[in-house]
Amino acid sequence: MPRRLGAFAIMTESVLPRDRRRVTDFEVTSLATATGADGATGSVEAAESEGVALPEDLVPAGEAGADWIEIPLAVDVSHHGFRLDRFLSSRFGRLSRSRIHKMIALGRVLDAASNRPWGKPASRVRTGDELLIVRPAPVEPAVVREYEELHRDSAFLVLNKPAGLPVHPSARYHRNTLTAVMRERMGAGHGWEMGHRLDRETSGVLVLAQRGEAARRLKHAFFRRRTDKEYLAVVHGELTSTHRIEIPLGPARGSRIRIKVGERSLDDGGLSALTEVEPLQRGSFRGEPVTLVRARPKTGRTHQIRVHLALVGHAVVGDKVYGLDEQRFLDVVEDGRPITELEAELGLSRHALHAHRLTLPHPASGEPVTFCAPWPDELAQVLEFDPSRGSN
Repeated sequence: MPRRLGAFAIMTESVLPRDRRRVTDFEVTSLATATGADGATGSVEAAESEGVALPEDLVPAGEAGADWIEIPLAVDVSHHGFRLDRFLSSRFGRLSRSRIHKMIALGRVLDAASNRPWGKPASRVRTGDELLIVRPAPVEPAVVREYEELHRDSAFLVLNKPAGLPVHPSARYHRNTLTAVMRERMGAGHGWEMGHRLDRETSGVLVLAQRGEAARRLKHAFFRRRTDKEYLAVVHGELTSTHRIEIPLGPARGSRIRIKVGERSLDDGGLSALTEVEPLQRGSFRGEPVTLVRARPKTGRTHQIRVHLALVGHAVVGDKVYGLDEQRFLDVVEDGRPITELEAELGLSRHALHAHRLTLPHPASGEPVTFCAPWPDELAQVLEFDPSRGSN
């Protein structure tokens, strides 16, 4: 059993927040890698999905008006006998030892069985111990919390995700996510599992399958590249010919944005990446030439389409990470410049990338099926799209 400070434990128990929501196993992973357990975040590392960094200050337990979540942590055999502070450091690697000690002192680390706080950083954890980390929920930007169902059957669900709605929780988004909205609509036990993901600012086709064999088959189809993905994007400049962009990708060298991807040789840890790009229509936006392109990624690397297009000189319109000098983006995430100012300069609140069409084997029948999400209205204001040119 955990050792606790008696008087402190009694005092803290009376002020711990009562209205807390337990996060899911997936959310534990997301929160542990994107944010500290006390709500602090490395703003640059979480930059793209978070937009603006969360405050660094801890909110005292029980503060009036605070909204709270719980992060469950289980002690496995590899951590048996660890000091509590060392165990927490192993799970939240970006937190300093002093911040972990402060988190413990504030009564934020609870024993899940008794709901009472662990009292000492030097307490030893044992295999099978279950802890709860109580933290303030992040203050979230407003998002479009609606999505369209393109198809549903007993095994398969296909959605049209709007731009701006994150798929999974992160340091900046917790309740304003697709997974949270689906729980609200269908209940926590709805059973739909995602076969892939889309970036927050990317709209379009997103497919899910029912937990079990259907979900396994869906994920296997993506893993084995038995899918045909077609994206539409508006890019800067005049793209006049078809491109086969085969540039290996990896973490961008020399960038202060840790999530940024760039060209990296296979010998230097890069991964092979291939995108086929075809120009469809040309036009202008804010007095500058732009081209509507169809992009077919043949591999599935992080930010692949956006990076490849930027590397050949045709960045996606509105792309805050790959379409600008990165200092302009860092002015937002590090220096507090309102992101609305940057969006006004870009002329868009999102990047102009849309998952238009997806063909894949149905997870129940195995027969090929195709789904299409229409060109969004906000992108039609940049460049109209003729659907007859959207497929071969």
